[in-house]
Amino acid sequence: MKPVVILPVILCGGSGTRLWPLSRKSFPKQFVPLIGDKSLLQLTLERVHALSAKPLAIAAEDHRFLVQDAAEAAGVTVHQLLEPVGRNTAAAMAVAALAQQERAALLLFLPSDHHIPDHAAFVDTVRRGVAAAQAGYIVTFGVTPTFPSTAYGYIECGGERGQTPPVGSVPNAYPVVRFIEKPQAALAQQLLLQGGHYWNAGIFLTEAGTLIDALQRHAPDILASARHALQRGSTDGLFTRLDRASFEDCRSQSIDYAVLEHHDKVAMVPFDGAWSDVGSWNAVAELVPADDAGNRISGQGHVHHCHDTYIHAPHRPVVALGTERLLIVDTPDALLVAHPDHAESVRDVVAQLEAREVAEATQHRRVPRPWGVFDSIDRGERFQVKRITVKPGARLSLQLHHHRAEHWVVVKGTAQVTRGDEVFALQENQSVYIPLGVRHRLENTTNAPLEIIEVQSGLYLGEDDIVRFEDGYGRS
Repeated sequence: MKPVVILPVILCGGSGTRLWPLSRKSFPKQFVPLIGDKSLLQLTLERVHALSAKPLAIAAEDHRFLVQDAAEAAGVTVHQLLEPVGRNTAAAMAVAALAQQERAALLLFLPSDHHIPDHAAFVDTVRRGVAAAQAGYIVTFGVTPTFPSTAYGYIECGGERGQTPPVGSVPNAYPVVRFIEKPQAALAQQLLLQGGHYWNAGIFLTEAGTLIDALQRHAPDILASARHALQRGSTDGLFTRLDRASFEDCRSQSIDYAVLEHHDKVAMVPFDGAWSDVGSWNAVAELVPADDAGNRISGQGHVHHCHDTYIHAPHRPVVALGTERLLIVDTPDALLVAHPDHAESVRDVVAQLEAREVAEATQHRRVPRPWGVFDSIDRGERFQVKRITVKPGARLSLQLHHHRAEHWVVVKGTAQVTRGDEVFALQENQSVYIPLGVRHRLENTTNAPLEIIEVQSGLYLGEDDIVRFEDGYGRS
């Protein structure tokens, strides 16, 4: 008998606004180094490595190089289906199923931003769902609840643990009776006492054909839009870009609402290990060991006469004095102080900041780019200072600016500079002036990171003042 091939399909969408200010639309939580200096996406890729060293990811076009960086850190090769706009899980899963329908692998759909520390237990649970998936079921995985959470959805299943699961003759799987949205506290307590209810982890195992048939029955419009987006898209190496017009026309809905709540062949396999969707600062705090007073400190936090206080302070000392039941999250350009009872409301605050056009609502001071990263150190009237790091072997686009001039000072490494018709090397402590309107490029031809300080001056310093002539990253 041939071994069963399981292809992990990692869903990398989502903005993670409930973890603001660490997670923002330009750099969502799945890419943020959050646990042991690793991102949740990297940990997810490491977790599925035992199933496949070449998983598939569905990601936003703007995040493709963040996915690539996480894949390199995890030691895997990832093919990416790139969404021009977000259209929720039904459309994303439809595109993946259509892309893989000619292959024999089972598809394991899983979020990129969950934390499951026991990789072996996770893989073993997935394998226990294989028989049901091969029998034509869409298999979901329910986490055994440990407390009456109001932050998670629930799955009600038939049958009882310890008995033969009544999904035909398929072992390990239980029929799904219904999905329950995030309940109020009283209902959550009732579900826990009743038994037979599990947290909905949003992880699914199915054959591509099974999912396509279910979409055709319950959401044919989503399937049609996904098919057109894939057929009219283009592939460039490890990137497949979906057609924008077709995908924009697609209805945005979760797979739960679009298909699973209406489908008659949905089964559940229980997962008894530790799991967190890392969906709020309360959930993040729970991942940090507590001291005798219930304080949880990450980074350079300090507490004095405090109880049940969480501090996230990776960049500078943050001191809490006499606090009780507080969440304190510090970043270089924004600070959050919240009561744990209001942690789920952070996204509402972010929406208010966006409405007021506060840049920090969506943008970080430190901005990843395909070639590296830049950090906006200081800014004032007619000037801006950036610290730019260029990866080994990477280069910026050949470009010019209509409204600003630039001064570059090399502080680490060796730069190759193009300025007009000149091409020359710039060593540490050397500098160069790039006049307004002159074509230029910065390149790192060495095998070590290049760091420069860039001082911009001019009437307008926006990131959209870039005219690109040559670019190796598919940008206009």
